Amino acid sequence: MKTSLLLKTYIGFTLLYLIILFLNLEGFDWYMKPLLLPLLLVAVTVAENFPTKKIILTALTFSWIGDIILLFTDKGELYFIFGLVAFLLSHVIYIVLFSKQQNTRINEKKEIFWLGSLAILAYFFIMIDTLFPKLGALKIPVLVYAVVITTMLFFAFKGSLKWATPANNYILMGAIVFVSSDSILAFNKFYAPITHASFFIMATYCMAQYLIVLGILKLNTKK
Repeated sequence: MKTSLLLKTYIGFTLLYLIILFLNLEGFDWYMKPLLLPLLLVAVTVAENFPTKKIILTALTFSWIGDIILLFTDKGELYFIFGLVAFLLSHVIYIVLFSKQQNTRINEKKEIFWLGSLAILAYFFIMIDTLFPKLGALKIPVLVYAVVITTMLFFAFKGSLKWATPANNYILMGAIVFVSSDSILAFNKFYAPITHASFFIMATYCMAQYLIVLGILKLNTKK
């Protein structure tokens, strides 16, 4: 009950934050952003215990640290790098989280696995080919980050073929939207400015975190 209420509170607070962000109401969004993920952290904390609870809490914590660091990117490129590292660690922990979820069925449709894997690989090469000429000194850090988020998406996709429904779909959609958020951020920063980029980045990011949390909680709910 507490978890459900906190998740609904997160949705409401996120919608308010996104409206303020879209309307560009100076300063309010800056103070609201650090309060978003703590709602998900508390929602997971008060949920029933499950084997990977500490892992998802750790992933959310590193994401939250990244959120705070990226608030100061206007003060120097170093803040962007540190924020990148925080989210890199968050994605690595999400990979561990997905790899440790219990499989409840056997994937008999191998063609879906290979088609999905090829699509993920195609995304990786298209993004790198598009961004690489624009990255300058950040080529290696961004390449490493791209490898990690692509791997995170792959583990979510692979798991979705074996996890119980509908939790598997929530997690997979969360991973896809998370990668979309990172892609918008990278495209906006390195390739070409996007109108209302901050809004689209945060809308997809907040949705992604919610879907992953919801999926993991449902996947680990005791029947």
